[in-house]
Amino acid sequence: MAQVEDILGEAGYLAKQQEGFVVRPSQIKMSQRIAETIAARKTLLVEAGTGTGKTFAYLVPALQSGAKVIISTGSRHLQDQLFKTDLPRLLAGLGPRPHALLKGRNNYLCLYRLEQTVEMYRWQLRMGFEDLDQVKAWSLTTDHGDVSSLAEVAEDAPVWSLVTSTADSCLGSACAHYENCFVAKARARAQEAQVVVVNHHLFFADAVMRDEGFAEILPQAEVIVFDEAHQLPDVASQFFGDMVSSRQILDLVRDSRTELAQAAADMGPMKEVLDAPDPAVALVRQAMGEAPRRGKFIDIDGAVQMPMQVLEQALKTLQELLKSQAERSRGLEKLAERSAGLLQGFSQLNHARQIADEVHWFEAFKQSWSLGITPLDVQKPFQDMMTAYPAAWILTSATLAVDGDFSYFARQLGLSSSDGEVFESPFDYAQQGLLYAPRNLPDPRQEDYLPRLVEEIRALLQASQGRAFLLFTSHRALRQAAELLKDLPWPVLVQGSQPRHSLLQAFREAGNAVLLGTGSFWEGVDVQGEALSLVVIDKLPFSSPGDPLLEARTAVIQQRGGSAFFELQLPEAIMSLKQGAGRLIRSITDRGVLVIADPRLYTQAYGRSIISALPRMARTHDRARVVEFFKEGSGASVSNRNGG
Repeated sequence: MAQVEDILGEAGYLAKQQEGFVVRPSQIKMSQRIAETIAARKTLLVEAGTGTGKTFAYLVPALQSGAKVIISTGSRHLQDQLFKTDLPRLLAGLGPRPHALLKGRNNYLCLYRLEQTVEMYRWQLRMGFEDLDQVKAWSLTTDHGDVSSLAEVAEDAPVWSLVTSTADSCLGSACAHYENCFVAKARARAQEAQVVVVNHHLFFADAVMRDEGFAEILPQAEVIVFDEAHQLPDVASQFFGDMVSSRQILDLVRDSRTELAQAAADMGPMKEVLDAPDPAVALVRQAMGEAPRRGKFIDIDGAVQMPMQVLEQALKTLQELLKSQAERSRGLEKLAERSAGLLQGFSQLNHARQIADEVHWFEAFKQSWSLGITPLDVQKPFQDMMTAYPAAWILTSATLAVDGDFSYFARQLGLSSSDGEVFESPFDYAQQGLLYAPRNLPDPRQEDYLPRLVEEIRALLQASQGRAFLLFTSHRALRQAAELLKDLPWPVLVQGSQPRHSLLQAFREAGNAVLLGTGSFWEGVDVQGEALSLVVIDKLPFSSPGDPLLEARTAVIQQRGGSAFFELQLPEAIMSLKQGAGRLIRSITDRGVLVIADPRLYTQAYGRSIISALPRMARTHDRARVVEFFKEGSGASVSNRNGG
């Protein structure tokens, strides 16, 4: 059997075949360590510094093992990149292996729901017909039904929520379109494949909820790889808990209205029953107060009890109606089951009381809301899941350790930190990067902080000539900064103004644009070359003190005499900051400046811990050094061809 070096080494396949491929000792060492772990059927935590090429480092031994492999990524975008680009490049040298891409149901067109939506459109659908028309035409030509392939319709277009598959609406083998079902076809391909590429949400949805059709594949897996594994504690918390949202309720009402109109049109008046939940949902939202807002349910319990009772009664009446008509069609039968499950979940969340190891929370948005129960600790359920699927487990990311220590991450999932290894980035950060921490800014909690920060940003942008990511820790700061910077002489791209992929494409094509983002732009974004030469981070990314989960975890730590700041908040902030900082240097010839504008980086003792965890860049407090840095470099760049 071929060795790792036969693919990744100086005389290996990729070095011979792939222009721009760079042999990296850390990549080879990481791949060898993973091969040993797979052979021993053990667990390994791997932090792979940016540029290590972690994707190929785990793909090569996984493919060479001949085992059934499940690779779970942090996002659908990474899924597509892995399946469409990285795997084909390796398989060209290793030889063909059956491989499949499997996404969650809502990524596939449902022909039954499309048929229902077209019928509904004739009567009441209030949206542009153009998107639906595009989807109808595409449905006649696509052989996989993956909605990401229809570029003509935006990924956040309203039509997708009406025509994609859901577990609630699926009729299974009773569906008239079952033979052509895109979800069923995707599952069948995954069943036969040696390598299956999924994402974390799909993995947990099936492992925990058993409703994504992945259960037949999991027991076969001999190797399970989690890429972007730093996301796992948060994703696990979501799926090991319970949640009900206003959107689920409104979707149920909408689908019930459509199905009843078609299958029970001869029935007596139904308008009163179908119209009751919508205003009740709105009353609950109104009772939650200003938005956006997230907190403990007990804080709003008194205010929402009356509207929640009204909504619960409206759901009961709707459930009784659907149950009485269930025999008329398979669609109504499914809706009756769906309404019963939703009513049960809503009732449990409404009447639940806080217990020691869970957090009962609410979240209010501008027009919607969610209720949930989240476990404080996911160690046991995660370990139970690992026991249920005995395999080699590889968990890797660019940010799993805090200054080389895996304890914080490992503790969250009940893993041993001794199973971890760090493989350093091959980049020469001391020469390629500069960390600038300005001394002229006030404390971030002061009112004049953001205007002063914007003044600093303007000066920095003059030096970099645009070509910048401005990363914010809150949407409020993002909006305010966008307003203050709208007159810049370079293209200004703001998160939320258009889909994420469109913003990134526009940023790359412009060459000197300024992109303002938060949340999703802190990680999983790869812009190489001169187009991105400056990354500004507004504040140290400490979690909001009002977050109910943070409050509860803090209380637990304090009760046993520990320090919540050093055991929880600081490690979390460091890992987030490493993700944001990782956007800057993406290839061996990239050059750029990382700005951490928060003065606490050097005024607080913990700032030394943060700096030591970041890439070893040259550091300065002098803006003139930043200007000099940009004048020094040519900014020439080549692509990173080493697989992640």
